[in-house]
Formats: sequence, structure tokens, C-alpha cells
Amino acid sequence: MAFEQIKLPYAEDALEPYIDAQTMNLHYIKHHAGYTAKLNDAVKGTALEGMSIEDIFKNVSKHPAVVRNNGGGFYNHNLYWQIMSPKGGELKGNVVEAIKKKWGNFDAFKAEFSQAAAGVFGSGWAWLIVKDGELLITQTPNQDNPLMDVASVQGVPVLGIDVWEHAYYLKYQNRRPEYIEAFYNVINWEKVNELYELAIR
Repeated sequence: MAFEQIKLPYAEDALEPYIDAQTMNLHYIKHHAGYTAKLNDAVKGTALEGMSIEDIFKNVSKHPAVVRNNGGGFYNHNLYWQIMSPKGGELKGNVVEAIKKKWGNFDAFKAEFSQAAAGVFGSGWAWLIVKDGELLITQTPNQDNPLMDVASVQGVPVLGIDVWEHAYYLKYQNRRPEYIEAFYNVINWEKVNELYELAIR
């Protein structure tokens, strides 16, 4: 069964003014669709065909770069669209309580997560992950993610921010910190909490 790009859970202009419709259109229709198509092409007719993306990630270091790069792009964006919402921003769920317990308060978490996102050199992602039941903030380059065996810190991602230039450059140009700040207004904490609850089981 081929890997499928998820249906965008909202209209392309639904995250305005924080993420503009033109960026959403290009990001979803061109970039994410491209990763998905190239991943399917790369695994077709190989031993990887029919495997889950999570199982592929477990040994991604043994697979061709085209699988690692496009597999990451496919998975990361499927997650990214879901952890944003036009009704986002409201803190709720056990994950928020866990964040406050770990960092002392939400603002301290936000400062560290924002610094991680701003500090990614070139293209990549910043993540909130669950590792051995604990929350951690980490980064990955390019389209890598913490489920991959190549990640410096492995764990289950529950929140991720895309800091490739294609995610923000049309609206924010080189002002990555402004995009990161805007992102907090659209985080779907219900979805983040759902992912957190699954990860700590």
C-alpha cells in the first residue's frame, strides 16, 4: 500500500495571519506532495514496500538517502499539519502539565523550544519528544526526525516545527524568530496531547 499524504485538515488560508495561504499552498501541494511521491517511487519494488514508515525509520541508516530524505519529509509534514489548527494556541491537556512540571512554567519551555528552532543551522526541525516517559527538546537537520536511528536524540515526536525556509520565507523572509513566535498561535494542543498520551503508554 502506497504512502499517502494526509488531507489538509483546514483551508489553506485558515492559519492566517500567522501562516499565509500562499506558503500553505506551496508547502502542501508542492513540497509535501513531492516528498510523498518520491518516497513511493523509492520503495516500489524493494523490500521496503509495504513496511510502515516507522519501521523504515528504525534502520534508515541502512537505506538509500532518497528514502531517508523523502521518508522524513513525508512523515514530518503529515505530523506538522495535524499539530496546527485555526483554533490553536489554547493550552490544554496533560502534556501542558507535564511541560510545566519539567520546565517550571510554560514560558521557560517556550523559550527553550524557540531557541532550539531558531538555532537550527540551515534547514531542519525542532521537536518536543517523549523519551523513556520524559519530555525533551531536540533538533534534527534536513528532513530527519527523532524516530530515525540516525538521530542524535531518539524518541517519539509530539510537537515539531519546520524551519526550512519554504515554511516561512514568503511571509517572514529571513525573520525566522517571528515565524517561530507566530507558530504558538496555531499549535493544536489537543492533538499534541493526544500524541503525548499515546507516547507515554
